[in-house]
Amino acid sequence: MNTLHIYLSNLKHNYETIRKQIHNSTQCIGVVKANAYGSHAIHFTKGLVDLGIDKLAVAYVEEGIQLREQGIKTPIMVFYPQLKSIPELVGADLEPCIYSRELMESFKLHLEAMKIKDYPIHIKYNTGLNRVGFPLIDVGWVLEKTNHPQFRLESVYSHLAISEEERPSPQCTLQIERFEEIKKKYTKLLKKAPKFHLLNSSGVFNYPNLQYDAVRCGIAFHGYANKSEWDVHLKPVAVLKSIISQIHKLKKGSSVGYDNGWIAPNAVRIATLPLGHADGIGRHFGHHQSTVSINGYDAPIVGNICMDMLMIDVTGINCETGDEVTFFDTSKSAEDFAKSGNTISYELLTGIGPRIKRVIHQ
Repeated sequence: MNTLHIYLSNLKHNYETIRKQIHNSTQCIGVVKANAYGSHAIHFTKGLVDLGIDKLAVAYVEEGIQLREQGIKTPIMVFYPQLKSIPELVGADLEPCIYSRELMESFKLHLEAMKIKDYPIHIKYNTGLNRVGFPLIDVGWVLEKTNHPQFRLESVYSHLAISEEERPSPQCTLQIERFEEIKKKYTKLLKKAPKFHLLNSSGVFNYPNLQYDAVRCGIAFHGYANKSEWDVHLKPVAVLKSIISQIHKLKKGSSVGYDNGWIAPNAVRIATLPLGHADGIGRHFGHHQSTVSINGYDAPIVGNICMDMLMIDVTGINCETGDEVTFFDTSKSAEDFAKSGNTISYELLTGIGPRIKRVIHQ
């Protein structure tokens, strides 16, 4: 019925494209949080592992545990570990990204209680995104704490707030300067410097001179890098398809959907599709904002999108019940469809619900 097709051959293309963008000595961290951006966490991650990804990253401990349970042994960073999840994190051999004093102290106490030493950690600094991370004034405190035998400092990193903005970007420049200041302190005070990383997917394309020791890629592996001139080098991995459940012939003036969301200006044919906002196609795609493709023709979504269904205008299109409908694919990408609803590919892809069957293609 509704299917999200995942093409691992396109993942391979994207991975190889990213590898060509970075130096041989630069590590590539594959970000597979949020069910690998709404695709399929296990198959997508195993695909990256088979391709030779250096390290993986997830948002929360539960996501890392899921990968471990499927036999994935590659090192896994956890971007946002919570205090209560520390025991599970250690139990699954996951690597925490420490971003606050409270988290640092709690993690150290747990390792001491478990008599664990030399545990790999990563330090996140807030250089301007203002989401999570230590402030620059805490560098001395963090250095002192990471010097304890419980820890093995693997990397120090930050995150650009607007890495796709045209250069020179005042905000990015400021963040880069701050990160350089942090890096200098670490390299000066430590005998063995950790790895440093700053760039996300769009940063890889926009700041090739700032690769440092590693880059973090998530959305780029799915075929998107936040600018059309970069996207052309990548291939969309996901294709969303549905079918026509029923077709109505309506007279001029007939209403369609909840709250009389659309009034037919003429006699029309309306097709109903079996997915809605519970499946990730939000109401903002309705009211002629977005179109789907049927037998080579575009059909607008009309009226209010329902929880389980939506309606499209197929007047003049040769189609019938059971015909395939495409929301996005390799020609009309998820980014194109997302823009029509005034959103971004991240939100669209990660919102694709569990009722939609994932079909994996090698």
